[in-house]
Amino acid sequence: MRKINILIVDDIPANLLALESILEQPALNIIKAHSGSEALAYLLEHEFALILLDVQMPNMDGLEFAELVRGTKKTKNVPIIFITANDQDMDTIRRAYKIGAVDFLFKPIDEIILKNKVQVFLDLYSQRKTLELLSSFDGLTGITNRRYFDEHLKIEWQRAHEDSALLGLIIIDVDHFKLYNDNYGHLAGDDCLKRVADCISKSLKRSTDFVSRYGGEEFAVILPGATFSSAMRIAENIRADVEEMKIPHELSEASDYVTVSLGASSMMPIRESSPEELIKKADKALYRAKENGRNRAAYL
Repeated sequence: MRKINILIVDDIPANLLALESILEQPALNIIKAHSGSEALAYLLEHEFALILLDVQMPNMDGLEFAELVRGTKKTKNVPIIFITANDQDMDTIRRAYKIGAVDFLFKPIDEIILKNKVQVFLDLYSQRKTLELLSSFDGLTGITNRRYFDEHLKIEWQRAHEDSALLGLIIIDVDHFKLYNDNYGHLAGDDCLKRVADCISKSLKRSTDFVSRYGGEEFAVILPGATFSSAMRIAENIRADVEEMKIPHELSEASDYVTVSLGASSMMPIRESSPEELIKKADKALYRAKENGRNRAAYL
């Protein structure tokens, strides 16, 4: 199970160790920072469920750090609990809430209060991540949806650009699917899409490759690091595996069974290019496959 990250920021090492010992549990990854600048570096590297932040620190105090956190798109919604002395003036507390503090802990820290307050935000974080995960999946086929595809393609594009690596893409269309629906009914059509999605998923042998429902009867497969020849091979394997299921499709002009047409492409991202260019190339290849009789893969 992936651990949840918590960031603790305090310039006094003993305070960091004390907080860590109270909060330590198997599900948590507690990262300690001794200054605001060190904490900002960690925020660039990790996703945090919560920040425990001391108000009084040299060079960059907790309020200044919190303003920077709130001003950055990636971190603006991370909850911040301020840790401060009991005698802290009300102006400081009001300013902290105005910046975006979600709560305060006063020194000396009560262990039970600390644990319970932190657990509230951990529970909220877990619920939010669960909802995000559910919203990334297609309810019918059980694979990732178009929203997730769009986000993941951007991530893989950026990674390929940074690594000077290739990125492959296959767009897949179920041949004559409207005729299938008209002939066998929409429930059968839904079952057909489920079986095709499952077949495509099983055809992908590398852990880095994944399939999404692209829309309607279309699917898309992202292939990090795939050369032109490997994208061609994977596309042909998918085509053959789908036809091998032998799902009857008596109105199809391509085969007696359900088949797919595929458009595949691969390119190395450069600064002037964009993921949309890869999609356009795969789309053009798919159009070529359809024009040439369907139940085939084309490449561009």
